[in-house]
Amino acid sequence: MSIQESISSNLKELELNALLEVTEAINNNLPEESLYKIYHFTLLANLKVKKLALYVLGDKWEKKVSFGIKEKDLEKLNLTSFENISGAVNLYNSKAADVFDNVIAVHHKDRLLALVFVGDVSGMRSLDKGKSSTTFLEALTNIILVAIENKKLARKQLEQEAIRKELEIAQEVQQFLFPKELPKTDKLIVDAVYRPHHNVGGDYYDYIPINEDKFMVCIADVSGKGIPAALMMSNFQASLRTLVRQTDDLDKIVRELNYQLYRSGNAEIFITFFIMLYDRNKKSLNYANCGHNPQMLRYKGEIESLSTGTTVLGMFDPLPFLEIGRVDDLSSFCLFCYTDGLTETFDSKNEEFGEERLFNLLNKLKCSDPEYVNKTLLEEAELFRGQEPYRDDLTLLAVKVNE
Repeated sequence: MSIQESISSNLKELELNALLEVTEAINNNLPEESLYKIYHFTLLANLKVKKLALYVLGDKWEKKVSFGIKEKDLEKLNLTSFENISGAVNLYNSKAADVFDNVIAVHHKDRLLALVFVGDVSGMRSLDKGKSSTTFLEALTNIILVAIENKKLARKQLEQEAIRKELEIAQEVQQFLFPKELPKTDKLIVDAVYRPHHNVGGDYYDYIPINEDKFMVCIADVSGKGIPAALMMSNFQASLRTLVRQTDDLDKIVRELNYQLYRSGNAEIFITFFIMLYDRNKKSLNYANCGHNPQMLRYKGEIESLSTGTTVLGMFDPLPFLEIGRVDDLSSFCLFCYTDGLTETFDSKNEEFGEERLFNLLNKLKCSDPEYVNKTLLEEAELFRGQEPYRDDLTLLAVKVNE
């Protein structure tokens, strides 16, 4: 065997051993940091690569492996200028030629993963005759980086699956916030529609019977969306339910809710809230609107906007003002409550559904069955928005009293 054949045989053995070592490391599911260390050692110690710098592209370029080069020389590299190359490119006419001989672009499914800068390649040999001295380096780098990329994708899928399960649990938990059954009798009908912007949301509605002669309904909207909003709303619901067992005084309820929310949210989270108490014996309706959209009360053939109350809850303590609204002589009426996800529905021209459109629709619907009212308004909102997505949670609550 000639010296040349002996060198070639030894090189093949080294490269084969390197491949086996890298493959074993990948199969053993070693962490990314360990794979980079094996890559570093294999190239430097076994394959006698003199100069190398590996940059991986994530949210930005990040150096993962480098040896044989001074840091000040690496700082001169303009990585973005190499983002459109393919395979191995000689750097003879580049500014980087002072330090490196070649740059190798590593792709996976047409996406650029990394750039490998290599220097002093004259001493490197190829595995097969006729191939570039960087061929094996290119192959080894590709194997390592594709394996790391697959690990990232697998980890991302696991994270997404965990988030999906968490959202499912949160969605199930949130369903317990809402009343299981709403009354449907000759004297009282309550119907509600809830459409969260995400799987869970920050809207809340409730029907709370106090005794045979009194009941409450309420609707609320917490600032923000998703799980944080849903968690805050669950605390709010628990506080409200606890307070209602102690008193039906709306003034006390609103002030205490504001106090608890202010303390827990540090004035950074606020809630718009509307609550109504109806007394069948007195035929009177008391309410407080806390920074919420004006809710619509229809009685004696007219619609009245219910806006008396205070500002949003959770932003100030004590509340700067609070007035409890009252409407008397109510034996029959219809109340429509909603969150701003309805009025702030937009069409393709960025036009808002708006309160005026809502008022006109309610005027046409008169004191219809609550389920029909909600169904009609939701259909109108769907028709209005067309292909545009909802931008917020949407909740409708309709009440019809006929004493």
